[in-house]
Amino acid sequence: MTPSDTGRPDPDALLRTTAQEGVGRLKIFLGAAPGVGKTYEMLAEGMARKRDGVDVVIGVVETHGRAETEALTRGHEIVARRAVRYEGRTLHEMDLDAIIARAPRLVLVDELAHSNASGSRHPKRYQDVEELLAAGIDVYSTINIQHVESLNDVVASFTRVRVRETVPDRILETAEIEVVDIPPDELIERLKAGKVYLPHEATRALGHFFSKSNLSALRELALRRAAQAVDARMLDDVRALGLGGTWAGSDRIVVAINELPGADILVRAAKRVADGLHAPWTALFVETPRAAHFTDAQHASVAAAMTLATQLGAAVATVPAATVIEGIQRFLADARATQLVLGKSRRSRWFELRHGSVVDRLIRDTPGVTVHVLPVPADTGIGRQGRSRPAPQGTPWGYAVATAMVAGITAIASALSHVLELGNIGMLYLLPVMAAASLFGLRTGLFAGLASSLAYNFVFLPPVGTLSISNPENVVSVIVLLGIAVATSHLTARVRLQADLAAASARTNATLAGFLRQIVAVNDPDVAARMICDDVRRLLDVQVVLLAPADGSNLGIMAASDPGFRLDTMDQAAARWAYDTGSPAGKGSGTLTASEWLFQPLKTGDRTLGVLGVANEEGGNPVRADQLPLLSSLIDQSALVLERLRLQAEMRDVDVVRTRDRLRAALLSSVSHDLRTPLTAVIAAADQLDHGVTADLIGTIKAEAARLNRFVANLLDMARVEAGAIRLNVEAIDLGDAVAGAAHDARRALEGHGVRLDVPPDLPLVRVDPQLLHHCLLNLLDNAGRYGDPGTEIVIEGRNRFGEVRLAVLDHGPGLPPGREAEVFETFTRLEGSDRAIGGTGLGLAIVKAFAEAMGMIVEAANRPHGEGASFSLIFPPALILRDPSIGGAT
Repeated sequence: MTPSDTGRPDPDALLRTTAQEGVGRLKIFLGAAPGVGKTYEMLAEGMARKRDGVDVVIGVVETHGRAETEALTRGHEIVARRAVRYEGRTLHEMDLDAIIARAPRLVLVDELAHSNASGSRHPKRYQDVEELLAAGIDVYSTINIQHVESLNDVVASFTRVRVRETVPDRILETAEIEVVDIPPDELIERLKAGKVYLPHEATRALGHFFSKSNLSALRELALRRAAQAVDARMLDDVRALGLGGTWAGSDRIVVAINELPGADILVRAAKRVADGLHAPWTALFVETPRAAHFTDAQHASVAAAMTLATQLGAAVATVPAATVIEGIQRFLADARATQLVLGKSRRSRWFELRHGSVVDRLIRDTPGVTVHVLPVPADTGIGRQGRSRPAPQGTPWGYAVATAMVAGITAIASALSHVLELGNIGMLYLLPVMAAASLFGLRTGLFAGLASSLAYNFVFLPPVGTLSISNPENVVSVIVLLGIAVATSHLTARVRLQADLAAASARTNATLAGFLRQIVAVNDPDVAARMICDDVRRLLDVQVVLLAPADGSNLGIMAASDPGFRLDTMDQAAARWAYDTGSPAGKGSGTLTASEWLFQPLKTGDRTLGVLGVANEEGGNPVRADQLPLLSSLIDQSALVLERLRLQAEMRDVDVVRTRDRLRAALLSSVSHDLRTPLTAVIAAADQLDHGVTADLIGTIKAEAARLNRFVANLLDMARVEAGAIRLNVEAIDLGDAVAGAAHDARRALEGHGVRLDVPPDLPLVRVDPQLLHHCLLNLLDNAGRYGDPGTEIVIEGRNRFGEVRLAVLDHGPGLPPGREAEVFETFTRLEGSDRAIGGTGLGLAIVKAFAEAMGMIVEAANRPHGEGASFSLIFPPALILRDPSIGGAT
């Protein structure tokens, strides 16, 4: 009996409801797509609350330049945002501490799925909202359906757009949801009118994400997700209040399966019903005492039905109960199910008179639930081959003990017959009946009751020594004693059965708790894998193997219950399929059943960490149906442990990278400054020396000192890039002057090469930092001078095409390895194009790329056609180009 049956609140639901006390309440305005009016609706409702006297502030609102939305913000108090420096830019994020210090009753927080800037207390805005709720502040927020974590893959499958910012489903499960909905045609009109995006962006969006079919599908997802959230909240409320009934806010379907033929028919029918109603559904197997006597074929039938239901998207559940009817009714009440799918096979009238009809009793005794009854095949085929073994008739040892107990009670009663009345002696015989039924089952208890009646009649009822009864009153005593014995046997056996079921459930829970307790403290993935295999083998008595990606994409054996175990080709194919698809494969599943192994994926979220394979050492079905829930729980817990270990390893790697980067930046900064001081002195001294016979030597000193100074400048520049300390001083620059100045300063690096400047005088001015651009050109020219063949010409070429300006440095040299052109811009990377020993730090081109990106430019590397050398280009996009030459000056 469930809490709802007795009017008693459900403890779990009551705890969840109690946990909400003292914290703020979250309301989410959910939309199908951008532009439906979520922010507008949130601001309007916030204003209504403000007019009602509620203290309302704006934490963060993105109006995207929409005038009507901006107008609604003017009546609200706005908490100033916090400025965050990130990669040379200033970002403005919600000031969480200021809002908590202000302590309003309600705060409006737009774009719940937003990712905060690096350095913020929380990486995600929804985590900021959780902290606000914990502080007792109510929050209104907005989100689009594509940002819900569980629907991310579904949305990407038809929109071809995968968003990276998502919100966990648990946030929606605890929130009040209001769907902001407009028809797709109206949203498309808003888009065309420029109310969502700028006109050129709107045209592109209409051809991709904002098609009518996409918007209709997104709208359906939003409405369905909101309905699920409302249904979940409603169920929690009625469970916390202990209310009975199904409370069918939405349909919930249960299909009951058993070991007989036709279970797959029921599963497929339930799937069709669930699809038609867009409702969740569960495949239920009631584990009664009969299940302990199933044959292997019957266990395989139940396992196959459960596997099919899982593949079709159902949840599966196994419920222990004394009878099928009791188990189904208890599960229906607990799940608040509204529809039940059952199968009914053809039975003889004599069978139904003796045993009754499960279907008829469920229809009669389960009000409020729609029952779908499907005819299923008669008990033939597997039913004949795998008919349940008959219930045990009792053991010789049980009957012997029962006989001994009856004899003992007879001896005791004979010794006390002179002080006891016949009625009291008859009561003594109930003791062996209860003991026999409790220890050995119903049939042995009935045998003890019959033996007690016979002994009582033979020894104590006159005429003593015979089975005849002289006094009619004693006949009633014997009948009553026999009836009490039978009833007592039934009750005792039922109590024993319930105790066995409770003990089995307790053993399962203890098994799971012990399994998790052992592996949760392990920090070595290999040790954890071995413990998982050993424990699964011990608990389920099966062979176990755990596979995970090893070299590249191949699966390797991480651990196995048999250290010398190897998989054959079919087993490897089944394991690979289970890993790639995230679905079971192998024996007992619906895929690659020729394998002797059943492979189950170890999944967390949308990631598959590996696969766990189980096999029966005797060659039968890998796992019995009653073991499937335990195996599923073990797999889920194993996946969580392996995911924790993976995240710990990633965090260690991240810490190593951070430490290495900090050390490298500190080393670059320290070495650069220590070298620059003496180099500056050398250059100054060389400048002061008189010209004469030492002129060549002094020239060499100055050239090499300048070269060292350039290397140190590169080190300093790299340290600035690593520290994110690049500061821009943007000016309008003439590229002809910039190129001429760079070529003059790089003349020593270009000695032995001809230099040709091909920069048209009519190139437009560009808005960049002149110092950083000078550094970029110097490094590109230095690179061309070192890698260009001696005596060849180096060309600096400027072109204005297709709305952008391109400045290229072309050399005649070995060029770049094909397919690796982009690698030349990586830090400390040198791609030698010939056998010549060419020096360099591998920093110059990395600095070019960092400086160019800081100024909003694009840098490219490519080979010149016909094997003539390499080409390095600086590309100035339209945003950096001044179309009116009269506009200049620094900004």
